[in-house]
Amino acid sequence: MFVDRVELYVRGGDGGRGMVSFRREKYVPRGGPDGGDGGDGGSVIVRAVANADNLAPLTTKKHWKAKPGDPGGTSLCAGKDAADLIIPVPPGTIVRDRDRGNILKDLVNVGDEVTVGQGGKGGRGNKYYATATNRTPRQFGPGDDGEERWISLELKVIADAGLVGFPNAGKSTLLSRLSRATPEIADYPFTTKSPNLGIVNVGGDHGFVLADLPGLIEGAAQGVGLGHEFLRHVERTRVLVHLVEPFPTDERDPVENYRAIRKELSLYSLPLAEKPEVICVSKAELTDSEAVRDRLAAELGQEVLLISSVTGQGLSQLVGRVAQTIAELKRAEAEEAAKRKPIEFPLEKAIRESTS
Repeated sequence: MFVDRVELYVRGGDGGRGMVSFRREKYVPRGGPDGGDGGDGGSVIVRAVANADNLAPLTTKKHWKAKPGDPGGTSLCAGKDAADLIIPVPPGTIVRDRDRGNILKDLVNVGDEVTVGQGGKGGRGNKYYATATNRTPRQFGPGDDGEERWISLELKVIADAGLVGFPNAGKSTLLSRLSRATPEIADYPFTTKSPNLGIVNVGGDHGFVLADLPGLIEGAAQGVGLGHEFLRHVERTRVLVHLVEPFPTDERDPVENYRAIRKELSLYSLPLAEKPEVICVSKAELTDSEAVRDRLAAELGQEVLLISSVTGQGLSQLVGRVAQTIAELKRAEAEEAAKRKPIEFPLEKAIRESTS
């Protein structure tokens, strides 16, 4: 079962209470207070981990509560801090405060984390309250309460390339042919209800992640059909691989099908519609599919590939084109990052120069 949205209740552990204690040692009159501080409560942390691919494991546990800190001890011994509670999620998970609606953090990379339930601070022992006029204090700190809230987790699949197209365009079959993924394949539309990921090997240690995304229909930007369930996963991809079925079962014009999907992408998000796109006419084994490819290329004024997941025609060309586009995007991103120089304030510059 693929789950990409879940709501959780989180609560940080309470701080341990401080200790009220007095020294009682032989031959030591008026020993004074020696109560230790309580330990800090554990925090609840959401962390992106490498071995998670969806949020399904979190559906069986809705409440996450960290342990409280231990109380302080005698002889100024502080209580033990409680361990943090880690909620593992896949990279690409957006963490929101459910009630306020604000984004706490977008966990894009493995290792990214955010504290969603801060643990309470441990209370002070009575030693802390000792003064010149109050030499036998009996006050202590009870420890702060842990932070609590409801959070919502939303997963947006991260892939280098995403397969888009009308239902039954052959996306699942193509993914299974190019990678070891095993998506559901059938001769009826909407066989894919959730994203499937596969690694496409380009050669040697090089490759890219390809996502088979749920089929799109007109009105998806307004939530029709799978609607936003489809479109929000496309946002994470670098390149769109647009599959056009040459002879749709509903007898629609394939060129109009292409334009319909482009319209939905633009309505949902302009940056999404501006992503690089590799256009393919699928099912090249069918008669006259090449004529459909030529007509689509002529109307769009750009290259359109002709592929077949059954015979393997054009698949190597498609993989090469996608890999080349991804490499160019990564190179451009690296160059852009290199141009950004950190801001150096005059005082920091003076300190650096004086120490050099």
